[in-house]
Amino acid sequence: MPSPAEKLAELGLSVPEVAKPVAAYIPANRSGDHVYTSGQLPMRDGQLMFTGKVGGEVSPDEAVECARQCALNALAAIRAEVGDLSAVKKIVKVVAFVASTPDFTGQPQVANGVSELLGEVFGDAGRHARSAVGVPVLPLDAPVEVELIVEV
Repeated sequence: MPSPAEKLAELGLSVPEVAKPVAAYIPANRSGDHVYTSGQLPMRDGQLMFTGKVGGEVSPDEAVECARQCALNALAAIRAEVGDLSAVKKIVKVVAFVASTPDFTGQPQVANGVSELLGEVFGDAGRHARSAVGVPVLPLDAPVEVELIVEV
């Protein structure tokens, strides 16, 4: 079975360096056999990919792309904590926050950007519980923020 890094390479993706926190927190925290990530924004090369609300300035497809980047950033935080993504035994929980217009109800489809990526990378170990929550605003006017809990 290919490693998570090999699966990512097959998908043409790579895990970036850990995104610098935008406030007073650490990117990930290990407690026993679990790693909890802080909320990860869709930062790529030090910049937000998009800003604004999904259903407004940000299209659903752009939001899915943001969710995928958030997942990669969360994996970076996990890798920095445990050394290698092969240490991940199970993705336990995903929480996706979607800054959206009041009439947008496609938060689950946006969160699929995370869920589908984790399934591709981790196979059955990537199956997880999930919450997809619509919110009025996120830090830096990001459209998506993602947290992961993984077992290592």
